[in-house]
Amino acid sequence: MANRFGYKGGEHDTWLASLTEETLEPDLPIIDAHHHLWIRDGSPYLLREFGADLATGHNIAGTVYAECHSMYRSHGPVAEQPIGEMEFIAGMAAMSAAEAFETSNVCTAAVGSVDLTLGHAAKPILEGLQNAAGGRFRGVRASTCWHSDEKLHNAAPHEGFLLDSRVVAGIKCLAELGLSLDVWCYHSQLDEILTISELFPAMTIIINHTGTPILGGPYRNELDQVRKDWQTSLLALSQRPNLFVKLGALPAKFGSGSQPPSSQDIAEAWAPWIEPCIEMFGAERCFFESNFPVHKNWMSYPILWNGFKLITQGASAIEKKRLFSDTACKVYKIDSATTIAS
Repeated sequence: MANRFGYKGGEHDTWLASLTEETLEPDLPIIDAHHHLWIRDGSPYLLREFGADLATGHNIAGTVYAECHSMYRSHGPVAEQPIGEMEFIAGMAAMSAAEAFETSNVCTAAVGSVDLTLGHAAKPILEGLQNAAGGRFRGVRASTCWHSDEKLHNAAPHEGFLLDSRVVAGIKCLAELGLSLDVWCYHSQLDEILTISELFPAMTIIINHTGTPILGGPYRNELDQVRKDWQTSLLALSQRPNLFVKLGALPAKFGSGSQPPSSQDIAEAWAPWIEPCIEMFGAERCFFESNFPVHKNWMSYPILWNGFKLITQGASAIEKKRLFSDTACKVYKIDSATTIAS
């Protein structure tokens, strides 16, 4: 069965397969702008497994790999070990380009990792990541989630990590190399992204996972306040033209529990969070992500994308094209002319 950040198939795959739906808008090109590949707890989610999900009906024209501490080098300087992840992704992309496991478009672009506390010393590591990724490296992700409540998962070593002077110096190296910054933080930390966007107004910064509103733990009985604080912070962020939002990866424990959620379940649960983002940032600064295999713990790949399509059913054709492919291509410098079939 599944765990929080890994993924195991078996009975869980059988459970997911118990609910099927007709694919909505099957010709609409999609860039899956955030997924992982890994082996965790002895269970692989690699090209074979991801390829099987991609082949379930939607028109996935390209994908963006997001760092997840996968396949780091086991030897050599610690600071250089994340380069192994980009070496791994270059191999996965080459296999996909050769149509291994009936894929052809996996890891079109990639977001890696670097220890930003290295400050100015991060620059040679970033150059190493660029070289290792074979032209796919676009930037790094800073996982800065931190909360004082011990019930919540902390990805950062301390409060205010993103604004640490050493980290800011590391981000400056990104900006100097023309690279982007993905940020995963809780809704209670979104103001930190505003500060970074003001310090680096020309750098593309991507807010991960719809701004990660905390809907449980210490906020379980304060959801109205969470929504108000989340929306207030995002409204301020929407005024910064260098900021973009990945839509998806919201809390997913809903439905009956006896069967997987339907696309309607997903749309009803997530639309109140996704629709305000599109209203504030516009389709030209929002785009969708699967966050697989993490979200495969709760839902199947084809039904997830059906859910996104239900949420956007009232959008124009141009807006849909931006939300599902064009904006991701812009942000991650993907050649849509060659990646997305007309």
